[in-house]
Amino acid sequence: MQDNLYNLSFERSILSSIVFEPQQFDELSVAIKKDDFYLPAHQDIFGAMITLLQKDQPIDEEFIKKELIKIKKFDEQVMIEILSANPISNTKAYVDEIKDKSLKRKLLTLTTEIKRVTVEEELPSAEVVDIVEKKLYEITQDNQTSDFKDSPKMTFDTMEYIREMKARGNSVLVGVDTGFHELNKMTTGFGKGDLVIIAARPAMGKTSFILNTVNSLIMQGKGVAFFSLEMPAEQLMLRLLSIQTSIPLQKLRVGDMSDDQWSSLNGAIDKMNSAKLFVDDQGSLNINQLRSKLRKLKNQHPEIEIAVIDYLQIMQGIGNQDRHIQVSEISRGLKMLARELEMPVVALSQLNRGLEARNDKRPMLSDIRESGSIEQDADIILFVYRDDVYLYKEEKEREKAAKNDGKEFISEYVEKEEEEAEIIIGKQRNGPTGHVKLVFQKKLTRFVDAQPKAIETTYEHIDTRSANIDVGSNDSISMTMI
Repeated sequence: MQDNLYNLSFERSILSSIVFEPQQFDELSVAIKKDDFYLPAHQDIFGAMITLLQKDQPIDEEFIKKELIKIKKFDEQVMIEILSANPISNTKAYVDEIKDKSLKRKLLTLTTEIKRVTVEEELPSAEVVDIVEKKLYEITQDNQTSDFKDSPKMTFDTMEYIREMKARGNSVLVGVDTGFHELNKMTTGFGKGDLVIIAARPAMGKTSFILNTVNSLIMQGKGVAFFSLEMPAEQLMLRLLSIQTSIPLQKLRVGDMSDDQWSSLNGAIDKMNSAKLFVDDQGSLNINQLRSKLRKLKNQHPEIEIAVIDYLQIMQGIGNQDRHIQVSEISRGLKMLARELEMPVVALSQLNRGLEARNDKRPMLSDIRESGSIEQDADIILFVYRDDVYLYKEEKEREKAAKNDGKEFISEYVEKEEEEAEIIIGKQRNGPTGHVKLVFQKKLTRFVDAQPKAIETTYEHIDTRSANIDVGSNDSISMTMI
């Protein structure tokens, strides 16, 4: 049984090979982790090697001994056994064997954890399943967690981050591309682990806005997971095809297109057939189900860089708590999921109708439905606002009132094919708030960048509490359903 869980001889050979050929440690330190070793003394030695690497010091017997003495974990007998072991040339086979046994130990530990939460703590089955799935995901992804990171580790990681940013040529884009140049400048993109909320009143175009981002990403070959709780997947695809081909959405819906437009559509279909877009349009989903699906999908397709939920308030709660408590659990769950999977999670949100009673109907943070927890958990909150939506609505109300009074109505409203739009950055944990001007092309349900100068920035509201250092010949539409 024990032989199936560890091999001390293999562990000594790996450590001996590093001591005698330190130049291979860079590669090995990525392939194997400290807790993959079974013997605590071997873990300490490997940990000392990592510390020496971070300090840019020699990884040899004397420096390892010095580092272990410093932390009072030097075992001379263990060191002698390692130095006596024969160095190996084919380290990969040994590493694979050590990691296989490490995985078995972790799975054995997980079985004990399952028994504890199921029998001893008597947790509901849904919570048990969520715990098990999370642990399994961590094991399969080889995630290493610890209670604390020490200063040398943090400074080393920070310098690696700065060097990576410098290698990009001082690009303003650090996170995931939003698809809009000026918004990228304001946000540096959606960061890894960020919870991004995109909120608006109905008909403002929040789904159209995020689909522009989705289209930009899949055209770059990046993966996107989209949970559509309100709209069937085929309708999402129609909107994406309209964005790509500049064919009005209504023409796509009825198939009323010219020969050139059919040709353009077929070309777009060919591109979408190879797109890394995964859509779940189940419509009824709670936070546990979403977590389970996204973890599985991310495990199968590591190229996925962003997840989108349309929209947050439609998600089902767990249990019979008040709705605001359920929404709190959902928003917190999405934030923790973003951090766990190290990718931005974008959730669309509705706004309270109370704002429409104000003269200035531009949204504020307090306008988000069940806003308390959402506002707290979100790293970035964006509002989509188009003044023409209200101008058109007011015109219709005046027309109705005039007809009721038997008066002649002369319309003063001129409907435009392109309308001015604003993306209001209501909160940004690591950057400025402000306004970004876009143009909304109604027939295409497409947002595009306005002139570069059309931007207002407010730097007084920077939150420094947190910092995150990253149909013709084709009669069917191909889309992967999850």
